[in-house]
Amino acid sequence: MKSSTPRTTSAPRSAARPATPAAGKAAGALRPSARRAREPFADQAYRDLRARILDNRMPSGEQYTEAELAALLHMSRTPTREAMLRLASEGLVEVRPRHGMRVKPVSTVDMREIYEVLTALESTAAALAAARADHGDAIRQLRAAISDMDAALASDDLPAWAAADERFHTLLVAAAGNRRLSELVQTYVGQSHRVRMQTLRLRPKPLTSNRDHESVVDAVEAHDAARAREIHYAHREQSGRMLVELLARHGLTQL
Repeated sequence: MKSSTPRTTSAPRSAARPATPAAGKAAGALRPSARRAREPFADQAYRDLRARILDNRMPSGEQYTEAELAALLHMSRTPTREAMLRLASEGLVEVRPRHGMRVKPVSTVDMREIYEVLTALESTAAALAAARADHGDAIRQLRAAISDMDAALASDDLPAWAAADERFHTLLVAAAGNRRLSELVQTYVGQSHRVRMQTLRLRPKPLTSNRDHESVVDAVEAHDAARAREIHYAHREQSGRMLVELLARHGLTQL
């Protein structure tokens, strides 16, 4: 397999001359794309594989060898292996020596446990967000996400509603200003994502969910930490209970 490491060539001697102001300006304009181009291959591999798993393009229970994944990603085995291990640390896959990677299914018990953790973590995040003296642009962004959720429901576009809902939760946790808390939440959100999307049309239309979110934002904006925690805890707890009951009712023991 060909290595994915880009070739390097020696720069011409003329490149060592001092740049003119115009040349310096042009070089500066290219810096953001240059930074993106230098993203480590392992990070690229992780993002690609994670997106495929969450979108169900790599279904649960499927197994892939390291060589198959490397070929799929057009990369060497080293960054592919690093990406696999990172996904395993998030509970999305199981890595077995000499057998590659298996996408882990999510059971009813898994979903119950995931939502118990998310309920505790996200309600804490809501309280922390409310307690902050300066919310910056968080309130506007949260209300924009709710507006998008309303618009999606009005047009009966449930995938768009789910995307806006997920954005709302991400923004709310980010507003807490605790990086470790955000990382933990994202791990469990990733584990539950496939189940949420596959059961989206089995659940009742989420008409009250948007208003719950609105009440949380009102509490955060008012710096009422206890109220923000209480509302979001009840919302997440109810959502988790409904999803687990839905899985049991339809006999969906693993997804």
